[in-house]
This record gives sequence, C-alpha cells and structure tokens, in this order.
Amino acid sequence: MTIATSRRVKPLKGVRVLSLSLNLPGPAALMRLRDMGASCQKFGPPAPLASPKGVTGDPMSAYSPAAYNTLHTGIRTRDVDLKTSKGQALLQRELKKTDVLLTSFRPSALIKLGLSWKSLHASYPLLSLIAIVGAPAKRAEEPGHDLTYLAENNLITGLDLPATLYADMAGALMATEAVLQSVLLQRQLGAGRYFEVALSEAAAHLALPRTWGLTLPGTMIGGGHAGYAIYPCHDGRVALAALEPHFAKRLCLAAGLSWSTADMMMQVKTRQAIARFVAPMSRQALDRLSIEHDIPLYTLPKQ
Repeated sequence: MTIATSRRVKPLKGVRVLSLSLNLPGPAALMRLRDMGASCQKFGPPAPLASPKGVTGDPMSAYSPAAYNTLHTGIRTRDVDLKTSKGQALLQRELKKTDVLLTSFRPSALIKLGLSWKSLHASYPLLSLIAIVGAPAKRAEEPGHDLTYLAENNLITGLDLPATLYADMAGALMATEAVLQSVLLQRQLGAGRYFEVALSEAAAHLALPRTWGLTLPGTMIGGGHAGYAIYPCHDGRVALAALEPHFAKRLCLAAGLSWSTADMMMQVKTRQAIARFVAPMSRQALDRLSIEHDIPLYTLPKQ
C-alpha cells in the first residue's frame, strides 16, 4: 500500500489499541496500526532517575531518539508504573475501553502484573491480547534478541552484523497481522482472542527461502547465477537482478555476449565476462543501461 493510499483508507478507524511494549517490535507495529486509523495509546515505565532530557522508560529513546520519535509520532504516550496500585488502577480503567492490548513482556512478567490471558479474558471478554515474545511456547522465558534469532535461523554471514533488525521488523509485521485477525474475529464471534507473536518465528519465516535451498551458496539466487549478483564497477557497485531469461538475455546482449540458453548464466565464464563488462562502467552509465535495455539493477557507492 502506498503512503497516499494509506492516508485515504483507514480500516482500523474506531479500534482502540493500548500498547505496553518497548524497544522496537511493538512500537513498530503500533506505528503501522496508527497509519491504518487505529486510536493508539502507549503506557511506558517512568524514566530512570537522573535520565538525560528526552530519555523515557523505553530503552529505544536512549538507543536512538530519532527512531523513538518516529515510532511514537501520533501515539498518545503516558508514563505509568504498573508495579504500583495507582498504575494498576489506571490500566484497568483504560482496559475497559480498549479493543486490543499489545505487550512485549515474558509470560511470567505478565502474570506478575495480573495480565495473563486467563485473567484478562475473564475481566474483559471483548479484549484481545497480542503478546510479543522472543521465542514461542515453553521457550518464551529464554533471553534473546534480534541477533540471536537470526543466528538461530542461519541468517548470519561471517562476522558482519546484519544490515537491519530483520527479526524485530518482521515480528512487528506479524503483530500487526495478529491485530487485524483479532479485530476480524471479534466482529465475527463477539469475543477477544489471544495471539502470541514470537520473534524467533518471524526470523524463521524470513529464513524460509534459505531453508528451501533457494539462497544457498552456488544456487541460482545464492550466487550461482551470473545475472543475479553484486559486481564492482568504476565508482561503486551494482546489484544486478537479471534472473528471468528475458532479463538475462538483455544483459548478455548488452555485454556483447552471444545468447544461447538460460543455462549459460550458471557458467563461470559468463560471470567473468559480465564482471569485465561492468568493471569500467560508472554508476551513471549503468543506470542508463538499465533504462535503455530494461534490465533490473541498482547501483551503490563503494564500501
């Protein structure tokens, strides 16, 4: 959905979401729910004593103020200490008019706060609970983070850190999906629902192409296909994605190679020829090549 379309269509208008989640997955999900028209509110813990200006009880405000501010634009936020009777009273009042509660605590912490699904459902039958956890079911108490879940699913290469927080952001999308499901089911069946969203399962979902063997080294999209690779060019790099035969043929003809069959793209000599063709070209020239020959590619600066 484009930004322009999302501004017009508000499928969650009138749905009230209360979030107790911190860091990235929950707030990223809340940001998307806000964009879908939901009325979003967040209760966060009070900031630690002597915290710098702008730092809240959410660690993200210290990790990256820019990220925190973006995630919470348009979200009503309030410092609430849920470990106090005053905080609990405020929470219970708010839950009476909430459709979906979003959390990111371990199950044991939810129980201590009186927020187990059993107790919530008994008190608020229409309320749905979306619980973001690290790993599912019995593993939900285990410590973990985005990096460990990616490693667990064979998504770490060498000693380099991943370019982004894949499991967290995929988990945010899954949490958003769970909210949508809960709203539909509540309207169909007249009762709230419980959904557990595990970041390890989000990473596992992202890893499916690798699990299936699609991206293993040497396979077509694992480095074996000469048209689906990253090459150095004169002033940077180029990500070529000429995977389908019609794109691969255009690339080969542009590089002065005689086209035979798609199998030629798996040959080392083809890769070497394309590398020689690309090496002296500028990013600007490659961008023109993409337009003139309808070849999918994207140029990048040098590392």
